[in-house]
Amino acid sequence: MLAYIIRRVFQSVLVLLIVGLIAFSMFRFVGDPVENMLGQERTIEDVERLRDNLGLNDPFPMQYWNFLSNALQGDFGMSYRQGRPVAEILMERAPATLELAAVSGLFAIVFGIGFGVLTAIRRDGVLANLVMTVSLIGVSLPTFLIGILLIYVFSVELNWLPSFGRGEVTQIGGWSTGFLTESGLKALILPAITLGLYQMTLIMRLVRSEMLEVLRQDYIRFARARGLSERAVNFRHALKNTLVPVITVTGLQLGSIIAFAIITETVFQWPGVGLLFINAVQFVDIPVMAAYLMLISVMFVGINLIVDLLYVAIDPRLRSDHSARGH
Repeated sequence: MLAYIIRRVFQSVLVLLIVGLIAFSMFRFVGDPVENMLGQERTIEDVERLRDNLGLNDPFPMQYWNFLSNALQGDFGMSYRQGRPVAEILMERAPATLELAAVSGLFAIVFGIGFGVLTAIRRDGVLANLVMTVSLIGVSLPTFLIGILLIYVFSVELNWLPSFGRGEVTQIGGWSTGFLTESGLKALILPAITLGLYQMTLIMRLVRSEMLEVLRQDYIRFARARGLSERAVNFRHALKNTLVPVITVTGLQLGSIIAFAIITETVFQWPGVGLLFINAVQFVDIPVMAAYLMLISVMFVGINLIVDLLYVAIDPRLRSDHSARGH
């Protein structure tokens, strides 16, 4: 088990290095930040002096090495656009994105597993068929269109919920949260549903498919033959064995919630790191773009690592398999 953990950690670090290299290489073709930072009356000397100050004239391997070594110390450089430390900017924007991702993930997991179990147990019922039909919306429509539809219905027509912004927030130390204010909670509803609907649909369909397969197994028939209640059979035996493959897919979906929050934050003008990244691309703010992608990569790889460890912890057969390989 320990060897497996060490191997997975090593693979995760390798993935982060490769992702950082690819991202840093791509930024060389986005544009020249000097063009946006200097005015029309710039001279060649001004351009060269600024490029030297920013380190843009250094060889690419040296630029990448400097970025990695500084990033390990929490220093992502200065924003070309705002002239402030990138780490400080990310700390201001990260709470909004993390809270949105947490609420969206909770929404996707709770309703995804709940509806998946419902549609598997009551697969011929009217409610189950209705849920399956409505779930096609979450799969078929793009995220930005779902967000626009929700804004039109609940903000424009019904005027129940705000259409943009984060609402009123409260400062707790260095963390700004909207969980403690009414306007903050209302502002979370529409973007959280928009961001989590697609993931909820995938989780629901996977849970339904896996649970239908598990319910056909012989040990489920034996459990019923022993006189166990349907509740015990469905939740203690069937659902427990269903969750093994579901955890892997759920972890990937939670990672994608953070990675693809850009679209939702743009539609709702949510002041998170996704909207910050969009603005950084427009102004060729390379330090912000690089820091954002590294932050997303760390979260994504970290979630996948936790999921892999949970996968082994839940399924004893995998622990035995890894132990046998080690011997």
